[in-house]
Amino acid sequence: MKKKELIKQVIRSFHLAQKFDVISRDIELPIDSGKIITLIGARRSGKTYILYDVINRLQESVAKEQIVFINFEDERLDLKVDELDLILQSYKELYPNLDLSNSYLFFDEIQNIDGWEKFVRRIYDSVTINIFITGSNAKLLSSEIASSLRGRSLSFTIYPLSFKEYLHFKKVPIELYGFNELAKIKSEFLNYLQDGGFPELVFLDKRYHIKVLQEYFNVMIYKDLIERYKIGNITALKFFLKRIIASSTKEVSINKIYNELKSNGIKIGKNSLYDYLEYIQAIFLVHVLHKYTNKVTELGEKKVYAIDTGLVNAIEFSFSKNMGKALENMVFLELKRRGEEIYYHTTTNSECDFIVTSKDNLPLQVSWDISEETTKKRELKGLLNACRAFGQNRGVIVTADYEDSFDVDGIEVEIIPFFKWVLE
Repeated sequence: MKKKELIKQVIRSFHLAQKFDVISRDIELPIDSGKIITLIGARRSGKTYILYDVINRLQESVAKEQIVFINFEDERLDLKVDELDLILQSYKELYPNLDLSNSYLFFDEIQNIDGWEKFVRRIYDSVTINIFITGSNAKLLSSEIASSLRGRSLSFTIYPLSFKEYLHFKKVPIELYGFNELAKIKSEFLNYLQDGGFPELVFLDKRYHIKVLQEYFNVMIYKDLIERYKIGNITALKFFLKRIIASSTKEVSINKIYNELKSNGIKIGKNSLYDYLEYIQAIFLVHVLHKYTNKVTELGEKKVYAIDTGLVNAIEFSFSKNMGKALENMVFLELKRRGEEIYYHTTTNSECDFIVTSKDNLPLQVSWDISEETTKKRELKGLLNACRAFGQNRGVIVTADYEDSFDVDGIEVEIIPFFKWVLE
């Protein structure tokens, strides 16, 4: 079948289909902003379904024929950049009387087409300003947007479900003071910590969670890393990934990993490992958190956090043995969802997990259980040292279930359970 006929089938099949069955997320995209709306985020984090939600909203005021949805991971299409115009040609031939300037174009996983940005810019400038695109590679999309779509786009980062969204998907009411309701929230909090927030898992038999998450990870390795970046040293890549994932919430040293590879007889240049770290950030497998410092010599110090606690559990089975680290990772992700600017802070003998610089340098510590005196003393030391370093009279400790508040030398300490911190 000729590609144009196939594209017509794809467009027409979309128009004949029923409305999408979706659950709305907390994010609400603008429909008529006059900008190219860009969604970036990890695979399976829900970008496509957010587009579906926008399409459902659009159909309340726009005929479905004015909407085009193309998924560039549809293996039937196999389009190259010089064939992208076939989409517009096919659309015009299907609906010759439509005014395309009033049409809405949705391009899912467009980063699969090298050179896509010139096509999008051209149709934005000459056809319609109503364009929505998604991609699973922040580095590629951001560089292409910066070079060709300057001032023409609004970008949104999509994460796996927040705890609030997770409860909404599971139809659990948010009620923090009813005894039975709060017990249910606490129970779901443990499930969320273990399974993570990828939307598909909410409706999947728990027996298959680990297998599905491992499949997600394998696709990221082979399609997003090896295939996209043409990585030939697969042994070194897998060793590197295992070490990085195992280091979630911890400081990571590329030099140390390099020496471990060397001692295991695996040859690779150190610069390649720095490239790998960039790549896995670009595909949203991990995020890097830098140390708060004014010293150039310390700019390389960093921690890594995984995109999802369930993914780490499925790969390493480690977070389930260290709930405190899983909770810290979860708090990190929530801060990122909120768009906060964050760092970590250390002194000679203490550490504070997060300094929220976008909240006037608020020190924030994470501890699973602070009821034991030794743990409380350690966590308070890091928090109070950070408060003094940044001239703050308030600090927060997020816990699993413990709650308290008190004053230490004029510094207000608030200890709050995660579910209250995230839901109130």
